[in-house]
Amino acid sequence: MKSMLTWALLTVASSVALAQPRIAVTDLAYTQEVAEYFEVASYKAKSSLNANRHSVATTHQGSGTYVAGTYSYVEQRELGSFTNDIKGSLLRGTNFRLVQGKMFDAGAPQSTKAEQVLNQVQGGKMAKAIRQPQVHDIVARIKKGEFQGADYVLFGTLTSLQFRDTLSPIQGTNNASHIFGLDLVADFSLISTKTLEIKASFSAQGDGSETKLLSTRGDILPPNRGKVIRDTSKTLAGNVFEQFSEQIGLAEGGMARQIRQSGGGSQGVSSPSVPPARAEGVTTLR
Repeated sequence: MKSMLTWALLTVASSVALAQPRIAVTDLAYTQEVAEYFEVASYKAKSSLNANRHSVATTHQGSGTYVAGTYSYVEQRELGSFTNDIKGSLLRGTNFRLVQGKMFDAGAPQSTKAEQVLNQVQGGKMAKAIRQPQVHDIVARIKKGEFQGADYVLFGTLTSLQFRDTLSPIQGTNNASHIFGLDLVADFSLISTKTLEIKASFSAQGDGSETKLLSTRGDILPPNRGKVIRDTSKTLAGNVFEQFSEQIGLAEGGMARQIRQSGGGSQGVSSPSVPPARAEGVTTLR
């Protein structure tokens, strides 16, 4: 009897685990335009010497090519400094299970502009540009298998990252306030890895700041950048969790039904009902 009860409990626990959707949270994707100065030089020379008993003659021929300029290209990367707090808020406030996805694969190194021009000067042919993966092409990344085991991907794109550094005199005193802050805005989409449907989409903002009082005697107090970045990360995570929970709670009921059916009870054990919303009013899904 005890073994049957243990087996039943394990079966129910397994059904609950299967019913909980798995989610991967990407680092914030961003693109940055980079300017690169390049110089390429090529020189060919030919010399000859003719000598006899009465004279010496030399000849020299040379030719060269010099190319210089500035080359601009778009660098694609992921910013991994602001997602851990988002993952933590999802773990604490929802029934989602987190899956670690792979880091963005930027592909094979691209030839520099100097290398491309040098190949053209020496061989007469321009080196072909290598097609690079696109950090914003989340569909291609899902199909590539960067998020194996995940039912959903919370994909974030960095849209704005600005530091603020202001010094304001305080009227009637010899002091001034030094405010150092950071503002961050990112766009998020919750995407099904099976159907590629967008289940939620929103923009979120995070900010952090530190204020110090300085005298006009030339005091120097460096800002605590770590604290400002930490506060920005926490406020961003709170804003993401608030909007994520609201949109998931208002999503069509078919999503929850589909999740329950996909993780339905095996061995004749039905899936447990969806737990009630948590005390803070956050709707949870399995």
